[in-house]
Amino acid sequence: MVSGSVLVVEDERSIAESLTFLMERAGFAVRIAYDGQAALTMIESRPPDLVLLDVMMPGCDGFEVARTVRSNPALGGVRIVMITAKGQDIDRRKGQELGVDDYITKPFSTRDVVARVKALLNPDTPTLPADAIP
Repeated sequence: MVSGSVLVVEDERSIAESLTFLMERAGFAVRIAYDGQAALTMIESRPPDLVLLDVMMPGCDGFEVARTVRSNPALGGVRIVMITAKGQDIDRRKGQELGVDDYITKPFSTRDVVARVKALLNPDTPTLPADAIP
């Protein structure tokens, strides 16, 4: 049984709603933040198990959210998956340097996102490769 809580951080409402639907269908409890500052407030008040984090957002971007979360030892167990259109190697390296757990570029496969989240939150549960998921 899949379990865990996911915070979707995405300023484009249609993408946020799509990710929320996918995560709920996979059995996760989901909350949404539409900007980085709201995400930080939600993470600090009730830390999720995993954050699906967009990079390009107005104000506080995803890199700043990741930096803030990773600098707080109390939030060390929060997994971070960046989902972004910024797919260049320099952006991936920046995410890795900040300690994100995974980096997915847009456009993304919905099956792939679900499989990666499941693998991070339930590492002992066998999962099929993303291309094998019906």
